[in-house]
Amino acid sequence: MQFRSTRSNKPLVSFKDAALRCLPPDGGLYVPARVMDIRQFFLYMDAATSYPELVAAVAPALLQGELNPFSASRVAESAFDFEPELIRLDDEFSLLNLHNGPTGLYKDFGIAFLAAVMEELLKNSGQAMILSAARGDSGVSIARAFQRRKGMYVVLAYPSGPIRGLDPSTLITNGGNIVPIQIRGTFDDCQRLVNATINDRNFAERYGVTSANAINPGRLLPQTFYYLYAFIRIKKYLKEDLVFSVPSGNFGNLMAGLYAWKFGMPVNGFIAAMNANNAFGDFIRGKQFTPRPPVATNSPALDVSVPANYERLLSFYEEAPAVMHNMVYSASINDSLTLKTMEQVWKKYHILMDPHTAVAFAAAEELSASKKWGDHTHTVILATGHPAKEAALVLQATGQIIPIPEPLSLMQKKTDPITIIDPQLEDLEGAIAGCF
Repeated sequence: MQFRSTRSNKPLVSFKDAALRCLPPDGGLYVPARVMDIRQFFLYMDAATSYPELVAAVAPALLQGELNPFSASRVAESAFDFEPELIRLDDEFSLLNLHNGPTGLYKDFGIAFLAAVMEELLKNSGQAMILSAARGDSGVSIARAFQRRKGMYVVLAYPSGPIRGLDPSTLITNGGNIVPIQIRGTFDDCQRLVNATINDRNFAERYGVTSANAINPGRLLPQTFYYLYAFIRIKKYLKEDLVFSVPSGNFGNLMAGLYAWKFGMPVNGFIAAMNANNAFGDFIRGKQFTPRPPVATNSPALDVSVPANYERLLSFYEEAPAVMHNMVYSASINDSLTLKTMEQVWKKYHILMDPHTAVAFAAAEELSASKKWGDHTHTVILATGHPAKEAALVLQATGQIIPIPEPLSLMQKKTDPITIIDPQLEDLEGAIAGCF
């Protein structure tokens, strides 16, 4: 598979180059230059297929010439000692749990694959520096996936505020490969500095700088695998059209679903489930995208004004606008309905869910009632975060006290940064150079 920029058809680069360079020189984002039909590699699979087995079969089909079946098996085994869980609730709805990884976030799946495949691709041929903006648990997910990986160092740029959950033994000051740096500023400042550092080609080439944020296609591509996994788990029960409801903030998960469809997964549509910010609601309905200042909600991961994957989604719509407008439906769910949905799902199914999943569930119920795709639809809702991460909100909505698993409770321990700097490119590059 080759990749191109969202802003140009040339030059084409390999998956390895796209993952290691992360951003094209023209400022766009990398997308597949040609989408491959890989139905022959997964349609024969059934519920007995494990997640690592699926990844080991599908990855070399996508990355022909870069990852053979043997190396793909090593990557899958190295990346995944966890897998998704599909729960069929009734004839209308299923839940795809993606919070079974080490940090209880769907991001664990894409990041774990990226770390393992980069180690495989770099074997005996160089090193890389993973520079990523981090907040909350995303920094822990990146650190866990990359810690002690050969040939790789991880620099995490945190905004002002506490840093939690990093293992001190993995920090570079203790002989590890993790470098937490705090920026006197916001998360947006951190993202801006990461992009600026990657685009400083001389510096980036000197240190082999790339990122584990969603801008990296090496993190986005493996998110397609859990859509395929859901399909092979549910296909024997399907008598209806298949739809996925996706919590949508930066739209990486929706993009992954659309790629899975392009790869040949039989699916009839996607719901872009947004909170009150409704970042792409107008765009999906065929209107002009107009960014608005974000508002704070009880589903904070979806509080996005300008989604990071805007250009990738735009490229889909530019290719076939009529098809896309019939393929993707948007829904905006407010805080009140989010809490009500958490309560109702507990009462009906005895399942606790985090608010981001509740946004997707409420959107699925709204769409089902509207008969957007007809009378016979089965919707798979992506459960993107462990409910224990929002224990207080779960208690408020359902009255249920949810126990915090030990791995998640350990993530509350504070970690000191290696250094604290101003939000300036030269300060960040100086701090990195000082560590190496």
